[in-house]
Amino acid sequence: MFPATYQVPAAVILLGGGLLSCFVGHRLFRVVLGIYGFVAGALVASAVFGAGDPQGALLSMLVGGLVGALVLILAYFVGVALVGAALGAILIHLIWAQLGREPHPFMVIAGTVAGALGALALQRYVIIAATAFAGAWTALVGALAIAAGRSGPEQGGWVLYPLRPPVGYEWMWIAWLMLGAVGLIVQLATKPKSTAKR
Repeated sequence: MFPATYQVPAAVILLGGGLLSCFVGHRLFRVVLGIYGFVAGALVASAVFGAGDPQGALLSMLVGGLVGALVLILAYFVGVALVGAALGAILIHLIWAQLGREPHPFMVIAGTVAGALGALALQRYVIIAATAFAGAWTALVGALAIAAGRSGPEQGGWVLYPLRPPVGYEWMWIAWLMLGAVGLIVQLATKPKSTAKR
């Protein structure tokens, strides 16, 4: 469990990182990946090592956070290409299955390359949607944790696992959709770096 002493500072990080992700997530995607990787790594470390000793828990969370940030930054760009390549190969096999034949290895290779390039070409829109809505949820969780403080009923751990709103806060779904939609519009309206300089 996350030490109670650090819950408010963690909530501030969640709020700031969430707003950054929601409104400028695509432009600062590596930073956003680092923030989410750090939070995920810190959460895993806190779950594994517990919160018995505050200093030990903080150290394990820092190490886990750094490892998580590094893994997420390195894995994403490879992962996008691999997913696209797999989809391209599957599509080639599906097309040839309709013809009742096995595809030539050259066609499978061409399909994987085309799939990887297509995924990389469309990654801007995927990243924008993902960062807008993930950032909106993270910001809402951080804001509610700050508003509740350490004495509120929400300190029981939901801040660490922002997958559902706490009881009595079901309105968060509507707020999440609205804030995510605003973030999506803002990011889509922002020109990519290459065209903004022209």
